[in-house]
Amino acid sequence: DVCSSDLHWAMEFTVIAFAWLIFLGAAWGIKAGAHIGVDTVINFFSDKVKKRISVIAASLCIVYGIFILIGSYNYVSKIYTVGILSQDIKWLPQWMPRMVMPIGYALIIFRFFEALIKILKGQQTTLGLANEAKDAINSFKVNKK
Repeated sequence: DVCSSDLHWAMEFTVIAFAWLIFLGAAWGIKAGAHIGVDTVINFFSDKVKKRISVIAASLCIVYGIFILIGSYNYVSKIYTVGILSQDIKWLPQWMPRMVMPIGYALIIFRFFEALIKILKGQQTTLGLANEAKDAINSFKVNKK
């Protein structure tokens, strides 16, 4: 019987794997420009104003990331100190899978810092987020030869 088997660990492993995928994927998404950008209003401004707004936005994202990094590090260190084990993967200390939070936010901070540098150097004027509306319109354009 499948219900009485010892596969309870598989659900916990799946949750852990998805958490790692989400946190590491968020950092990758910033680098790749895969996050959706809501920039309808900002597109009305000149590149100079876009750059200023983007510097503020990147800086705020970095500050937010630092707060979450500190909080998640404190959370993981308390779990480490208490010595809590996983519920279904009996040998796995809970701090190990939860380390993805400070690792993920450290990478997110790094990626926003990287975008901030590019903005300040003039290599881009925005955070470089995806513009789904523009992409959808461009997908319908016919290439003229």
